[in-house]
Amino acid sequence: MEIKKVSIIGLGALGILFGHHLTKKMPKNDLRIIADQDRIGRYQTDGVYCNGERCEFHYVTPEEKCETADLLIFAVKYDGLEDSIQAARNHVGENTIILSLLNGISSEDVIGKAFGMDKILYSVAQGMDAVKVGNELTYANKGMICFGDREFGVISDKVKSVEAFFEKMELPYQVDTDMKKRLWGKFMLNVGVNQTVAVYRSDYGEIQREGQARDTMIAAMREVIALSEKEGVHLTEADLDYWLTVLGTLSPEGKPSMAQDVEAKRFSEVDLFSGTVLELGKKFGIPTPVNKELYERIKLMESEYESSYF
Repeated sequence: MEIKKVSIIGLGALGILFGHHLTKKMPKNDLRIIADQDRIGRYQTDGVYCNGERCEFHYVTPEEKCETADLLIFAVKYDGLEDSIQAARNHVGENTIILSLLNGISSEDVIGKAFGMDKILYSVAQGMDAVKVGNELTYANKGMICFGDREFGVISDKVKSVEAFFEKMELPYQVDTDMKKRLWGKFMLNVGVNQTVAVYRSDYGEIQREGQARDTMIAAMREVIALSEKEGVHLTEADLDYWLTVLGTLSPEGKPSMAQDVEAKRFSEVDLFSGTVLELGKKFGIPTPVNKELYERIKLMESEYESSYF
C-alpha cells in the first residue's frame, strides 16, 4: 500500500517537529492535523512555529468527514490519549496504519483495543532535543522514528509501506525487528532523563557530565533493567550504554518534556515513568528506591505549584 493521506493528532513537540517536516514534502491537504475548533482557532490566530518558521498546517475537526488516513500518528500526552482516540475515529479505515509516539510502554495496547492491534506498528521517537515554549518549538537535532512489528524478527508489508513513505519524505527513521526491547529501552531512558532533569531543574548538559545528577539518572535506569528481566525483555548494560550514547548527541541546552512541564507548572507524566516503575517493582518484589525518591520529589513540586493557583 502506498501512503498518501496522513493524519496527526497532537501538536506538542513531536507533532510540530514531524508535521512541519512533512509539510515540506507532501501536498498540504494530504496532511491533516486533527484538533477541536477552539484549538484550531488559537493555532490560526497565534500561529505555530518551528525553529522560527510558521507552520502551514491543514487543520480538521474530529467531526469533519474526510478520507481515512493511510497513516495515523498519535503525538499527544498520555493523559490525553483516550480523548484523542475518540477524536481520530473518522480517520481510521480498514487499511490505516497507526504509529504512537507517546512515552511509556502501554499506549500501543490502548490504541489497539480501540482500533485493532492489526493496525498498530510499535514505534519510538528518539534523539530529538526539541523544546516547546508556548506556540514555538526549537530544536537542534531532529532525531528519528524507529518502528517495527510487534512480533520479533518480522518485517511486514505495513512496515515496508511506512519505510517507503519515510524514504520518500526524507524523514529520518530506523526499522527495528525487536520493538519490545526498543520500547523498554526508550522507557528506561525517559525514566532516567526526564525525571532527573526535572528534579534538578537543569538541562541535558547537567546529566551529560559526571556528577550527582548523572549518577541519579543511571541508578534510576538500572532499576528498569532489573524489572525488564521479569518482563522477559532482558535489557542489559549494553542497552544502557546505547541510550547514554543517544543522550550524548542532544544539545546540552535542551530539556526533556517533564522539565518543561515543571517549569511551566503543568502536571507531568511522572505516573507514566516512576509510577509505572513502582507498580512493577511491587508486582515483582523488586526494590526501586531511586524511582521512589524521584516520584515523591516530583509529586511534591507539583503539589506546591498546584497550591499557588489558589
